[in-house]
Amino acid sequence: MNEIINSISKYIKVSQSLRSELESRLTFKTIKKREILLSESDISRKSYFIQKGILRLYYLKDGREITEFFCSENQWINSPKSFMNQEIDEYYIDAIEDTQVWSLSVEDLLYLFNHFPEMERYARLDMGSIFLNVLERLANSRFTTAREKYDHFLKTYQGIHHRIPLGMAASYIGITQETLSRLRK
Repeated sequence: MNEIINSISKYIKVSQSLRSELESRLTFKTIKKREILLSESDISRKSYFIQKGILRLYYLKDGREITEFFCSENQWINSPKSFMNQEIDEYYIDAIEDTQVWSLSVEDLLYLFNHFPEMERYARLDMGSIFLNVLERLANSRFTTAREKYDHFLKTYQGIHHRIPLGMAASYIGITQETLSRLRK
């Protein structure tokens, strides 16, 4: 629980009343490696804060998994479009390794936004940093070589890239696993 409070505290001051509400609304869960938390036929009703482990967001295209991003310790993950609009979309979330998370439902998040304006500020600031990362990834995927994409992957996932399976890393970068193996040499 302290990890979440520390993460939120990077953006806002967490009052005792906000801390108490968070503690009463968060649910702890352990997810086994390869377990699917969300599938394309589900609505993303929870956001997950990762205490330990790695989750990934991906979709299927012609039977192949296309990885959008990975989240690890002290990060939140959900399927953004589904979570925000409460509708089905094409994304899956699964565990790359055994993972421990705290979950917060959409209803509880809305309650926190309505009763603690500082939580809206936190969400705005946190989403702003995520948006910048998405823009950087978009530019990187359009205007760089395979080597530069791999270097960007290493920089983006510094500290965890060695925990991500090669095929998933290749899918994220947008190259074949064989090309990634050559780049790593």
